[in-house]
Amino acid sequence: MEVTDIGNKEEGKIWHRKPAPGRCVLVRVARSAQQGKTVRFLHVSFDTTGDSFLAGDHHGNIYVFDISRNRFCLVRKTGQACTALAFSLRRTTEFLVALADYTVKCFDKDTKQLVSWMRGHEGAVSSISVHSSGRYAITTSSDTAQLWDLDTFQRKRKLNIRQSVGIQKVLFLPNSNTILSCFSDDSVFAWDSETLHCKYQLPVPDCGPKIFYKAFAVTGDGKRLVAGGRSNLLHLWCLESQQLGRVIQMPTQVRTVRQLEFLPDSFDEGANQILGVLGQDGIIRFINIQTCKLQFHLGSPDEAITSLGVCPNGRHIVAIMDNGSINIYSVQGLTQESNKTPFTRVAVVSDGDTNQELANLKVKVKSDVDQRLAMTPRQTWVRILKPPAVSTADDKENELPAGLNKKRLVSLLKAFGEYPAKYRMFVWRSLLCLPENHAAFSGLTDKGLHAACLTLHNKYPIKSQKLQRGLQRVLSALSHWAAIFGEVEYLPLVAFPFVKLFQNNPMLCFEVVATVIVNWCQHWFEYFPNPPLNILSMAENILAHHDKELLQHLVNCGITSQLYVWPLLETLFSEVLTRDEWLRLFDNVFTNHPSFLIMACVAYITCCREPLLLCTQKQDFEYFFHHRNNLDVGALMKEAYRLMSSTPADIHPRTMLSDFTPLTTGQYPVFNHYPDFIVEYQSREREKIRLQEMEYLQERQEVSALRADFVRRQAEEEAYFKQQELLQKAEEQRRKILEQEEEKLTEQREKLAAMKRELKVKELQMLETTRRRFLKHQQDLRATQVQRLDQEINRKMDLRERETAAAIQDLDVRQMELELQRKRLEQHLLKEQGNTEQDIEGKLLEESLAEASGIDVEFNWRKDIDERLQQVDAEKERRREKMIEHHKRTLVEEKRLADTMRDVVGRKWDDVMEARAQLQRQEWAGSLARAGTGTHMHRRHSVYSGIYCSVFFVSDSKRCKSPSLIRSTDPTHEPNTVSPPRASRAAMVCLNSSSPSESTSTNFSLDRGRAQLDTSERELLKEIRELRHKLAARAREGNSASSPSVHTLSSVSQ
Repeated sequence: MEVTDIGNKEEGKIWHRKPAPGRCVLVRVARSAQQGKTVRFLHVSFDTTGDSFLAGDHHGNIYVFDISRNRFCLVRKTGQACTALAFSLRRTTEFLVALADYTVKCFDKDTKQLVSWMRGHEGAVSSISVHSSGRYAITTSSDTAQLWDLDTFQRKRKLNIRQSVGIQKVLFLPNSNTILSCFSDDSVFAWDSETLHCKYQLPVPDCGPKIFYKAFAVTGDGKRLVAGGRSNLLHLWCLESQQLGRVIQMPTQVRTVRQLEFLPDSFDEGANQILGVLGQDGIIRFINIQTCKLQFHLGSPDEAITSLGVCPNGRHIVAIMDNGSINIYSVQGLTQESNKTPFTRVAVVSDGDTNQELANLKVKVKSDVDQRLAMTPRQTWVRILKPPAVSTADDKENELPAGLNKKRLVSLLKAFGEYPAKYRMFVWRSLLCLPENHAAFSGLTDKGLHAACLTLHNKYPIKSQKLQRGLQRVLSALSHWAAIFGEVEYLPLVAFPFVKLFQNNPMLCFEVVATVIVNWCQHWFEYFPNPPLNILSMAENILAHHDKELLQHLVNCGITSQLYVWPLLETLFSEVLTRDEWLRLFDNVFTNHPSFLIMACVAYITCCREPLLLCTQKQDFEYFFHHRNNLDVGALMKEAYRLMSSTPADIHPRTMLSDFTPLTTGQYPVFNHYPDFIVEYQSREREKIRLQEMEYLQERQEVSALRADFVRRQAEEEAYFKQQELLQKAEEQRRKILEQEEEKLTEQREKLAAMKRELKVKELQMLETTRRRFLKHQQDLRATQVQRLDQEINRKMDLRERETAAAIQDLDVRQMELELQRKRLEQHLLKEQGNTEQDIEGKLLEESLAEASGIDVEFNWRKDIDERLQQVDAEKERRREKMIEHHKRTLVEEKRLADTMRDVVGRKWDDVMEARAQLQRQEWAGSLARAGTGTHMHRRHSVYSGIYCSVFFVSDSKRCKSPSLIRSTDPTHEPNTVSPPRASRAAMVCLNSSSPSESTSTNFSLDRGRAQLDTSERELLKEIRELRHKLAARAREGNSASSPSVHTLSSVSQ
């Protein structure tokens, strides 16, 4: 079997190795805490799918185990033990948890958050039933049942009953609106969940033994109800006919039925046939309710089962074992295993007298429901193994909670001398009849820690902090319960053994200690603050009756009962016995009358008779009764029982002490068996002392604070002086280091200065090289520009020559046309000389108009020539302006270079300024030369513009107009412009002259003007070349003059 210990893990795998098919037990899940202690699981509940189930432990942790995915996870830590679990059917991720503080909480397993909180119960909730629609839920406690609306989480209805009749269980029937309420008097009522009206009541069988219903199960179709209780009989009810259909008797090993669960089958449509019955022996027997045959069983006496949960689809069964672990079973594996062995009958029909009793029982059952039997053919029949045992009044008196019987426990104790360690705490809880008043205990603990328990750790130091807090919690609750317990100094000695036993459940520990004080510490506080002299006197009288010699020896040694009885009582034998011996002793103490504790004290003294007779000193007796001694506990018990039986009634403590009285349910009883005035006085004195102690502690704390402040200041001063000394030493060291660093820095600076000088020299050399390259580049640019200007001038001159030649040709052609017209005119004049004077005048007028139009055409042509010449002059002027602008930029660059040189070598500023002035003078000279070039260009333009003239034709052959004056088209023409010579004017003759010599002279003058134009152009080009040579020479002289000055500056900087 694989065992998975989840420990403190919050999630993980359920099994690490996949179970083999057909395996019965899939895995066992356990949870161990610190120091190897096991945390017990208390309840389980499956969801509607059957793939996962909830499990809650007694620490309040809620886990979800998903069998299909093989995963588990911690959903919530509630901090309180859960008493019931149930999944919500409408919202599948939500589930309900009933806690030990009587509240019901709803959580979401996916978000792990609290959804709602429902209050209203005054006792622990034992079961939760959810309606098939998932809208309503019923929570049941011992005193009430409440119906909740799960949509609003509000209470709809509360079922109140008499205190004498307790509620066992209230549940919804599957797929129905019917509510079944089952009570402790075996009555069962059915209610309508909508109207909450009673639908019917199942008849209570008045024949045979009373079963006292405690366990119930309903089939999936809601038609049959099975009930069981403090008997091995099961009642099978038919809810449709409201009749007892069958009585099944389990084997004799089953005396009490704790839980009933039907095993669903996917093929029975809710009419479940297999019923699981969990008995008090911890074994689950699955039987067929029709054939009464045992199908299979789970558990054994060594591995008992306390509760179980069945999967809704019938595939898995989850059982909580007696050791607190969870076993997950496969139903398929269990059925396969059961098929290998033959079936055994659970109940059989007996013969002989038993048949007669069975007939009587059947009659009694029938007589109760004769009218209903008349309406239905169904009959009631019972199968039994033997007649049920008849309970007597004595047995009823010895009945204990949880189905135990005190007589049997006494016989078991006499046989073995102690109870089984596994069931000891359970037996003690049953013997002491603990009420488990959670609300009352919470009310005591909510008051906080009592003032008397604040300094408990100083007086009783405990190594374990958990035990220390548990002891403080229990003593504080006792002090709040009764004021005297805050003043009793020996109360921690009484409570400590029980705190150590019940350290995980403080409420049970408190109730056990309170029960011990109420019953076994009777009359202890009547002589408070002195020891209980009446109890000590009882023990002394018993000792005097049974061993006078030992008592006389103690009297002779001056030893009183306060020295040999009271140490045993105030510690409850915890100082003189080991743990196992102490547990055996209190097994007997709790089983017997409260006087048994005093008998045990006397028995301890008499059993140690021999060593006590040898003691004579008081210190020896004190040591003897405060330390462990070699004593057989079995002999001690025999002696105590002998004293109980042989002590006369007049001195027997039984006559003085009351019988055992358990604590009341709901609220704890009032405890006032002590002198009030002494307790109040001591409380006042204790409070006064506490206040004085607080004042003293406060003053002491202030003095301690002042002392600590003084010590701190003294330490700070010493530390300050030490720090100052260290700082001085460090300062001297730093100064030495600084001196060394300064020396190194000086050397480095010298090296750096030398490197800087070298870099300066290299930089100046690079600047000089760059300057020379730049000047050479500027010279090349200027030469290129001059070459381009020369090419442009030559191109313009060629263009002007071509234009001039074309104009001359046009003039020649025009002259020839005029000559031809003149000849034609002369011929026409000669032909029409004979016409009248009027015709001559009209013709003359026409001729005059023709001549005027010719003159207009000549004027326009000349105007076009002048405009073209002006455009050429404007283009030359623009180029001259560009050269001037480029010269200015050159000056700016030279100025910038001079500024750079001035920054590099500041100490020779005067030399740099002198060189710059010389450069500027040279540049100004070059600009003046270029200005002279512009003057020559203007002169050339004037020559070009002066070669043209205007010729006017006159109609009269004898008259001729003189040529018009020549005007320059240049806008820059000045008044002193040279006018054409007179010879040229005189050379101009009238074109209407009829002499051929005159026409010949006119042609000659035009050819002479062209030769004069060529001569002037050649002279102008010559002057331009001479000016260009002069400019180049001046530029070379300027460069040669500036280079020595730069060399001189660089040598000075080095």
